[in-house]
Amino acid sequence: MSIATQLQEFMVSNGVEYEVIAHPVTYTAQETAASVHRPGREVVKPVLVTDGENYALAVVDAPHQVDFHKFARASGMEGAVLADEAVMRELFPDCEPGAMPPFGNLYGVKVYCDSHLEQDDSITFNACNHYEAVRMKWEDFKRIVKPVIVDICE
Repeated sequence: MSIATQLQEFMVSNGVEYEVIAHPVTYTAQETAASVHRPGREVVKPVLVTDGENYALAVVDAPHQVDFHKFARASGMEGAVLADEAVMRELFPDCEPGAMPPFGNLYGVKVYCDSHLEQDDSITFNACNHYEAVRMKWEDFKRIVKPVIVDICE
């Protein structure tokens, strides 16, 4: 499975310039950062969060973790916890588990990005699989995803 058609079409239809970077299989954002030769702060990982009824993506950079208490306060999702892999498969059917892109808007999931991401000009993320990454301008990402920018890191 390569970069999801839905993601590719969405970026093209919104006039986004992006680069697809092939790399050896990786399973963590830090491994991906090393593999694509980008700083960890530029590689983002979307974390699927649930409060038992709703779902959202908490997007943080590779060196950081989601602070679920901060996330709950920022999102209003009381008792927010990590969603299980079965839900990831259901909500992101065209992605390998754990390799979903930070485009929750394409999957009916609200996106919250940590404010640390504002520090870099570009972001890099999994391209729906564990062997390709997408690099694009941060401003383009914000324009087409319209994430809520909040402090959600530990």
